Amino acid sequence: MDLKHLSPSPSQGLVNLLVEIPAGSRNKYEYYSEAGVMALDRVLHSSVRYPFDYGFIPNTLAEDGAPLDAMVIMEEPTFAGCLIKARPIGVLDMHDSGAYDGKLLCVPVADPRQEGIRSIKQIAPNQLEDVAEFFRTYKSLEGRVIVIDGWRDFEAVNDLLERCIAAQKANLKN
Repeated sequence: MDLKHLSPSPSQGLVNLLVEIPAGSRNKYEYYSEAGVMALDRVLHSSVRYPFDYGFIPNTLAEDGAPLDAMVIMEEPTFAGCLIKARPIGVLDMHDSGAYDGKLLCVPVADPRQEGIRSIKQIAPNQLEDVAEFFRTYKSLEGRVIVIDGWRDFEAVNDLLERCIAAQKANLKN
């Protein structure tokens, strides 16, 4: 699976999201670009499970040195390696061990039931808190210091996405 030709954003307001971890899983899969495969990185040793399908936006580089993290709200989990065209609706701002580690929250374009969702304000506050609590719990059990700075709405997405696309382009030139 070679992702180098896959656009991070196929059109304005949309992203390509590669799922690493399906919702409900405790298995943490990661994409290994050297081999072009998904691999089991570790199994979460807590009772929490990923609340949404979780992955990354290919051909981006976030401040933590990895591709930009993203989650997608799905009725049913997909699978590791699934490519989803999605609409970002917000950003979870958090710091992991002192480094910024923002995560996009998205809805899939292919789900007509979510066609009208454009903002995190349309997502139940308790559902957003479940996501934040998931990261607080699993990362703190791994001994990492996590600070959840809160949610920002869709207006914050484009700036973060553009910075991460530009960072990856600059990284490739070096």
